Amino acid sequence: MASERISGRYRTSLPVPGHSEVNLCSVLSLGKDLSKITMPVIFNEPLSFLQRVAEYMEYAKLLKLASAEQTPVGRLQYVAAFAVSALASNWERLGKPFNPLLGETYELTRDDFRIVCEQVSHHPPVSAFHADSEDFVFHGSIHPKLKFWGKSIEVHPKGIVTVELPKWKEAYTWQNVNCILHNVLVGQLWMEQLGSLEIKQCGGANLKALLTFKSGSWNGKDLHRVEGFITNQDKRKLVYLYGKWTEKLYACDPSLYEDALEKLKRDAKSPQGSPGHKKVLAKLHSLKVGAFKPSHQDAIEESSTSIDGEDTPMIDEIPNSTTLWEASPRPPNSSNYFQFTTFAMSLNEIEAGMKKDLCPTDSRLRPDIRKLENGDQDGADSEKARLEEKQRDTRKMRKQKKGQEWTPKWFRWTVNPHTGQDDWLYKGGYWERNYTDIEDIF
Repeated sequence: MASERISGRYRTSLPVPGHSEVNLCSVLSLGKDLSKITMPVIFNEPLSFLQRVAEYMEYAKLLKLASAEQTPVGRLQYVAAFAVSALASNWERLGKPFNPLLGETYELTRDDFRIVCEQVSHHPPVSAFHADSEDFVFHGSIHPKLKFWGKSIEVHPKGIVTVELPKWKEAYTWQNVNCILHNVLVGQLWMEQLGSLEIKQCGGANLKALLTFKSGSWNGKDLHRVEGFITNQDKRKLVYLYGKWTEKLYACDPSLYEDALEKLKRDAKSPQGSPGHKKVLAKLHSLKVGAFKPSHQDAIEESSTSIDGEDTPMIDEIPNSTTLWEASPRPPNSSNYFQFTTFAMSLNEIEAGMKKDLCPTDSRLRPDIRKLENGDQDGADSEKARLEEKQRDTRKMRKQKKGQEWTPKWFRWTVNPHTGQDDWLYKGGYWERNYTDIEDIF
């Protein structure tokens, strides 16, 4: 079936419908790191993890807006929105991306950015990336850890990411929050992002954004909720940020937040049992921000508390708030195609004329992913096994030939000047399209 296209350029569906199975009983053991398990493709979606990394860039326009802001606070607002927006595509995505092969790459070019990713380590698995445009540079490395805990799977995206705004000589760093997939064996599957997200501004005004991703708890009242403040070096609250990581993020002056809180306090003094009394108390509780609690466990305990036996509602939009980011709606056929967003639908597409310039190690050329995308699950399993065996054979050959250790082609292990820590940074040269001495990994 022919894929639909966005304005005749990018497709809006995959070649055939498909979804991932999530019953993991046969392959999992308690506390096991899933990155060390060979899993059948029935659990996969037809994308490499490098392509999932590239999904960071779906809302790259937020970094362009950040660079256009004239104040440090204004810039940090949009960087925070970008950090939250990168998580939106995770919602209901239950398929596991394919583990990248050592040396695998992925590139993506759009009107407002370009990004190159490379698998720089196999044990432990580490994916490095570098995106740039006229307005920003975004780079980092991710060492994902997935663990199974009986009823849930925890995804820990270890690694620091950095946004640079050259125009302002500013940089921002953070580490993503954890993702929890609940009821993987029995019951209705659901997921949440959980924990604290701290975005530090390096240089300039030395600001910080601290956001808490609330636990949905057993009744789902805080599901998707995120909130917190931008503060200066004296810990003075400058901006209140709030919303849902699946939908949108707002910003307002802390005084507006305080006014809303005070109004609810006054309304709560109405006689016990009067119309709306319990509702006002519940709403008041929902405005108590836990963004500065040191651990996400405290946030879980707070968000699990009801008032007078009633569920706490989600926080409403505070009047005069600014909408920093709003998620694009998913295509109506998303549930038939691994719950992909419109952006994700295009990631494995080979556009007309692209193949002649594509690096031979690009994820789009992986035969196992391509076969799964085309609905050939058995063929995908066979190709996946072949590629893994080829990778093992290559590793053995390197061990036999002393002095021929593998090194990444496009990234090097060096100090990130903005964090002072060792990290994988881009060496340059990828976009010159000089692909000599590229190993045949497929």
